Amino acid sequence: MEAPASTRQLKVGREIQKDMAEIIRSKGMAAFGGAMVTVSEVRVSPDLSLAKIYVSIFPSAKAEATMQLLQENIRTFRGELGRMVGKQFRIVPELAFYLDSSLDYAQHIDDLLKK
Repeated sequence: MEAPASTRQLKVGREIQKDMAEIIRSKGMAAFGGAMVTVSEVRVSPDLSLAKIYVSIFPSAKAEATMQLLQENIRTFRGELGRMVGKQFRIVPELAFYLDSSLDYAQHIDDLLKK
């Protein structure tokens, strides 16, 4: 079980979430094959060297292809993030993208309740 995140981890995570959302938004939906990508959460490691970025992708049918695009462009994203937070952070954390399936889960529960 993970230890609760420190105040510093939470602050860094919120800053990265805000900036990554801006970076992804600036690319536009066309860059992701028409999928809408939302940064739902960012968890930062205790030493601030790794940022796990959880993204929601709509429609979920495009999730696999969109995740592939995110993984392929991870260095570009880290570079852009570095330009945005370079004055605030000593090191720019490594990025790792994960699919946040909570929207799919909520939709599944909603569908079950309608039956």
